[in-house]
Amino acid sequence: MTPLHLQVIDHIDEIDPALWDALVTQSGGSVLCQHAFLKAFETSGSVNPDTGWKPQHLLLWDTRGAVTIDPTTSKLVAAVPLYAKGHSYGEFVFDWAWADAYQRHGLQYYPKWLAAVPFTPVPGPRLLTSDAHRPAAAQALLQWATESKLSSLHVLYTNEADTAALCAAGCMPRKHTQFHWFNRGWADFDTFLTSLTQPKRKKIRAERRKVKEVGVTTQVFTGAELTPEHWDIFYRCYANTYHQRGNPPYLTPAFFEAVGATLSKHCVIALAYQGEQAIAASLLWLDTTHGQRRLYGRYWGALKHVDCLHFELAYYTPLEWALQNDIAVVEGGAQGEHKLARGFEPVQTQSAHWLAHPAFADAVERFLEQERTGIDRYMKGLHSPFRAEIGD
Repeated sequence: MTPLHLQVIDHIDEIDPALWDALVTQSGGSVLCQHAFLKAFETSGSVNPDTGWKPQHLLLWDTRGAVTIDPTTSKLVAAVPLYAKGHSYGEFVFDWAWADAYQRHGLQYYPKWLAAVPFTPVPGPRLLTSDAHRPAAAQALLQWATESKLSSLHVLYTNEADTAALCAAGCMPRKHTQFHWFNRGWADFDTFLTSLTQPKRKKIRAERRKVKEVGVTTQVFTGAELTPEHWDIFYRCYANTYHQRGNPPYLTPAFFEAVGATLSKHCVIALAYQGEQAIAASLLWLDTTHGQRRLYGRYWGALKHVDCLHFELAYYTPLEWALQNDIAVVEGGAQGEHKLARGFEPVQTQSAHWLAHPAFADAVERFLEQERTGIDRYMKGLHSPFRAEIGD
């Protein structure tokens, strides 16, 4: 194979969006890997060195025999969304204990390398490339991590092909559990409910009834239906929920403005109203990958507390909308065994990790072996929410 040339860029704008997005399509990635989505993080100030995310996106070029990279004649064959991270917030794969262990031994854990979509625990390709160039992309990423002298590399929410290539290049695999909802061809929400066990069916109906009894209604908007007013109320709800917990929101209003302006057809906002007043909102991403329409549940917030409103707006209203709009899968985000009781099913997700320090790498590898066994045991112990699968 022709030798490939590595380039690292400080801003996503330094690469032609068409070239980047062609690799996203080639690798089977979603809109959440696309140039416009990653650019929104950077241009909005949500992701920059001051927030602990320094973009260092990796590009791999076939220069067709030339000594230097010339975008007019070279071919971009791989890309990786890569950041030098000064902390572990906004990742949803937890390595705080590893950082603490480094600190206790007088070693520096941060900055570290992170290959991921910021604040987005959605599985998919992280090595944006073809099958033919995937091993080279993984090797280039590990080479960059090694030569940079940072403590570690973490590639989050990888697909199986990327995990295999990264582990062949020297990474360690890690398992996680998420809960996704799969459309089994139900005609409507009531039909979906009849497939659940009686206790779960009763619980969902009771939760929805509590919301309706206080005069709350919901409505879903997407694409051209979305107005600046919808985005404004969404952000006020989103930010308020962070402030109530004593934290500033990760994402700025400018991020959502940018996404709304460039990717509105991929945005779904569910709003809750009490009378004429909007009191809560959730935001989901919409895309088609591998021939399936998918919803990715991401953000929720409220201006006032209403019992069970979170379940209504983050789960039940989106699931109802999904059934009406031929959505095959709704991904519920990180963690959340409570989703199982609401018709979501356990799914194994993956990540890949490399640590430069040999002794710490050995210790983490032993930990990950035990953790993988625990994850397998945990998933086997989960009970299906569906009647037919447990003989109810």
